[in-house]
Amino acid sequence: MKHPDWKTCTEGELWRYVAWHLAKNDIETILVGGAVVAIYSDGAYRSGDLDFVLKGFFVKNLPEVMGKIGFSVSKSRHYSHPECSHLIIDFASPPAAIGEDFKIVPESELVEGKQIFLYSPTDCVRDRLASYIHFQARECLDQAVLVAERFPVDLKKIKTWCKGEGSEEAFLKFSEKLTKHQS
Repeated sequence: MKHPDWKTCTEGELWRYVAWHLAKNDIETILVGGAVVAIYSDGAYRSGDLDFVLKGFFVKNLPEVMGKIGFSVSKSRHYSHPECSHLIIDFASPPAAIGEDFKIVPESELVEGKQIFLYSPTDCVRDRLASYIHFQARECLDQAVLVAERFPVDLKKIKTWCKGEGSEEAFLKFSEKLTKHQS
């Protein structure tokens, strides 16, 4: 796979490149967090980093594989590329979870014969609302709306999840903002 233009690549371009190389080396990951918003919003939002959750607990060759594609460890879980100063890569331990929900079924994309994974639009919205609920990150509420404006999402699942997280208010604010943006 041809590398992206390091100086201008988007989160989506970098995700496909890195996830493909990882998959080629039997390392499965799920893209989570703000980079998923950047992909689903076609760049209307830019995150600055890509958060990958490893699908397996025992990944021995991650530094080696990342090194082969030009990335080096800048902190314990963070990888940077010398020519890609606007985006960093972060790896989190499994499992992928959104609040108390660990039963995540990611979307997949086939890239040059390899399956790569990211949160579905519904899970992306729930992930952003989790940051809004638990960290009072108001910008994440706007990011959730940005995704829901562009993709069909399961509003019932989101509402039930918000209630389970103890914040029906978050769903009300989300649906209120979504309705305003759609009118």
